[in-house]
Amino acid sequence: ATLYQHFRSRLDLIDAICETFDANPVLQRLRQTVVLPDPDAALHDTIELSMQFWAIEDSVLAPLYGVEAIDPAARDLVERQRADRRSELQRLAHHLHAKKHLRTGVSERRALDLLMVFTSYETFRELRFSGLTDAQLTKTLQETARAALLTH
Repeated sequence: ATLYQHFRSRLDLIDAICETFDANPVLQRLRQTVVLPDPDAALHDTIELSMQFWAIEDSVLAPLYGVEAIDPAARDLVERQRADRRSELQRLAHHLHAKKHLRTGVSERRALDLLMVFTSYETFRELRFSGLTDAQLTKTLQETARAALLTH
């Protein structure tokens, strides 16, 4: 009842949560990072900032992702979040492709698919659950992304 005094519906609550995510300084930095002049730095920092964002917001996201399959409001938040992340990662994949930093045989589309895995909340949670610290999981993902995507 108290919740509905502040929000007309669960969807309104989800909208408010999304607004707090958008105001997160880590997410704001992430949006600028995907097009850094150095594509290697853009990839490295995108993964680092993605993991920082998940770590900061984990206490809010864990219950929402947990009920995503049965709660339309939670599903809406997760879908919006994925769409937003996909949009930013498309920019990074395009940047890596345009600068000719993608490995031979890795298309821009394939790069996007892999970036979605490397930066997902689910990947973050799996690696954290396996016992890695946030620093260790970030380094693991950065190294794996670099090996899978970049020339050198």
